[in-house]
Amino acid sequence: MQEKLDSIDAGIIWSRFVSIADEMVSALVRTSFSTMVRESGDYSCMLFDAKGRFLSQGTASVPSFTGTGPATLSGMLAHIPADTLADGDVLLTNDPWIGTGHVYDVNIVKPIFRNGRLVAYALSVSHLADIGGIGYGTGARDNYEEGICIPPVKLFVRGEPNKFVFDLIEANVRFRDLVIGDIYSNVAACNVAAAAIDDLLAEYGLADTVAAADAIFELTHHAICDVLRTLPRGEFAGSLSVEGVEDDALINLAVRISVSPEGFAFDFRGTSPVVNRGINVPLCYTRAYCYFTFKTIVASNIPNNQAVLDFVTIAAPDNCILNAKRPYATGGRHILGHYVAPLVFGALADAVPMQVQADSGMICQINFRGRSPQGRDYSYILFTSGGYGAFADLDGRPVLPGPSNMIGIPVEIWEENTGISFLRKEWRIDSSGAGAFQGGAGQVVELRNDTGAPVDAAFFASRTSRAARGFAGGIDGALRVLSLDGGAVAPKSRRDVAPGSVIVLEEAGGGGFGPPERRALDRIRADLDSGLTSLEYVRNHYPEQARVLEAEASAVDRR
Repeated sequence: MQEKLDSIDAGIIWSRFVSIADEMVSALVRTSFSTMVRESGDYSCMLFDAKGRFLSQGTASVPSFTGTGPATLSGMLAHIPADTLADGDVLLTNDPWIGTGHVYDVNIVKPIFRNGRLVAYALSVSHLADIGGIGYGTGARDNYEEGICIPPVKLFVRGEPNKFVFDLIEANVRFRDLVIGDIYSNVAACNVAAAAIDDLLAEYGLADTVAAADAIFELTHHAICDVLRTLPRGEFAGSLSVEGVEDDALINLAVRISVSPEGFAFDFRGTSPVVNRGINVPLCYTRAYCYFTFKTIVASNIPNNQAVLDFVTIAAPDNCILNAKRPYATGGRHILGHYVAPLVFGALADAVPMQVQADSGMICQINFRGRSPQGRDYSYILFTSGGYGAFADLDGRPVLPGPSNMIGIPVEIWEENTGISFLRKEWRIDSSGAGAFQGGAGQVVELRNDTGAPVDAAFFASRTSRAARGFAGGIDGALRVLSLDGGAVAPKSRRDVAPGSVIVLEEAGGGGFGPPERRALDRIRADLDSGLTSLEYVRNHYPEQARVLEAEASAVDRR
């Protein structure tokens, strides 16, 4: 067929690119060794055209990884130029400033060749169980303490494994089988993409992916321009005070957003400087959540691709905490990086109220490192979620992460792999932020160390002193509370958990949206019936509706 594609052919091929990225995800999950990938979804898979432009992502991919992916490929090709690549080469890096913002994520790129010609790239990213150093946590004082940092390198050369690179990784990690196994899983995902791209190009008679990409980007560009013309123009500012390493060490995040027909320009001047612990955020990660917020506001129904990203520009002072430079520690960069989304939504709340979201309770992570009762050494992350922030016309869902999309691991699989038992996992009653539309409830999770030996636990938590904000008159959600054997746990600490010790996580609630007095009676009744709220909560936050409900109950009693 002709290299110039019409919109129908472009749409069909576009959906095929998305399907190929989804096939990559399936291969990665099926072959993964670690629960972070196999059960919790800590990964992304992406396709790029022959020019290195972002084509598609796996549907279930993590927003931060898909946001960093285009710059990752560009950074890798700056070190290893495209004209030096050969069929069978596979590239690797975990450099935080080229990759996803910390050393614990491995980025695997496979250049895809057909008939001796470079036609596309596949990229797969996932969180590794270990990368050396002091171990996953926020306690490092610089990037060197966090583990081995591997610049872009050929992991495979013309199909043959690079023994030196594999030996280097194995010599620096604690859990060889988990780490090397997951690296091979990422390679397998890219190999699946290579075979599928070859089939697609043969079917449509295309020399490479460039013509299809041009047509897809043109369709996307026109669709986004149509939306941008409907948005208010101007500059919009916002700020947000968040917890630092300790609850009382507050950090200020600030942004100014210029909205125009050319897109969104983000400027983070006024943001606090870096700190000497691992919560600093490289600009690549900040940029990823700028992409995320732009897409959710402007292009929510358009599959993600390069043309979406081209409408976003970003500026931030060097070594503000959202633009940390080497060698500042970045291990827990997501803790502050996730706040970019609520910061932006807050700045734009008055301009586009129907497109923003009240603050979410966010995820809490604990990285457990120990030995299972079966004698297997492990390093696994437990992801638990607070409540989702409400919208102008929709309640936030209980126990749903935002803005990231980590998956809660099934209890049975977690207990089998770790020897850490769930004693309780239930909704946290009355944790929602009240409003015309109510924030999502958090949850209560109770865990006991049943391994028979101490377990190392590194906590990555937020919302412990700064609640998820309600918008447009909505009420804030409940704070997150962490405890170990009844004593308080600092939200970014590392603790030894003795055999039989119990951790309790009371997860944060999402913020409400709109004045509580406007909440419909039917919604309040449903919350009471489902156990999300108590009658006392209703009396406190919805007093007018409570009087109506109590009058109805009295009338029924009199009958």
